[in-house]
Amino acid sequence: MTQEVSKTAEPSVRPPVCADDRWYPAAPEALRREVNEYIASAPALDLPGDVVGLVAPHAGYFFSGHVAGAGYRQVQGDTYETVVLIGPDHRGIAFGGLAFADYDAWHTPLGDVPVDDELVAALDERLSLNRIERDSEHSLEVQLPFLQTALTEFKLVPIMMGDPSPAACRELGLAVADAVRDREALLVASTDLSHFYHYDRAKRLEEHTLKPILDFDPEGLAEDLDKSQAHACGGGPVAAVMIAARELGASQAHLVKYANSGDVWEDKSQVVGYAAVALTRQQ
Repeated sequence: MTQEVSKTAEPSVRPPVCADDRWYPAAPEALRREVNEYIASAPALDLPGDVVGLVAPHAGYFFSGHVAGAGYRQVQGDTYETVVLIGPDHRGIAFGGLAFADYDAWHTPLGDVPVDDELVAALDERLSLNRIERDSEHSLEVQLPFLQTALTEFKLVPIMMGDPSPAACRELGLAVADAVRDREALLVASTDLSHFYHYDRAKRLEEHTLKPILDFDPEGLAEDLDKSQAHACGGGPVAAVMIAARELGASQAHLVKYANSGDVWEDKSQVVGYAAVALTRQQ
């Protein structure tokens, strides 16, 4: 009688969909060089305490890479066991809820980032995440080369947020805080700000959107977003990350850098805004 031998399934890996030389470079050497330059060109600020969370933009690197790099400069060389990365669902594949691409790891030209299956399972049990077999969402992927460059080894919890309502922000934020309370975790919210306003008007709109963030008022931000009084495609993820960070002891938000596409491109008639913000906890 022949005994059947079970074979261990090969780990599933999400391929990069944005490594196309438009969002970011496809060649590893070029990507590593570009991301390093964005991070190295930014100052390391004397922030009060530990960085628990970051807000970073997710446009093509030509437009927003310098802003993202300034944010990731604040955690360069730090050690985190897990990165919880929350971004908006631009294409509706989260079906108005929360979703994650169901892979064991995410690949970029800089290598593989393993998924924290244990933490995903804990959040899934509490939040009922939609498992997506494949996706083309850019808001999460474009953060990975920065994380891979700035940090030592880490595991990833990638979440797409389809419902930015105040209630959904609170539910997600509290669940994330409970799940990572005993871990060294970095929380990252992926968002751009206003879209396609004139340069001068965009800057005025950004002031209003950034005020509740810098006041560390996630509920105020969520309410402003719900009333269309704030402009951020990933505003829900920002509010959720702020709620989670506050539960973990963070109490201050620091604007690291603000810019818009008109700062690097000649067309100032329809710009997109970007901000990097660090959320800190007193030591």
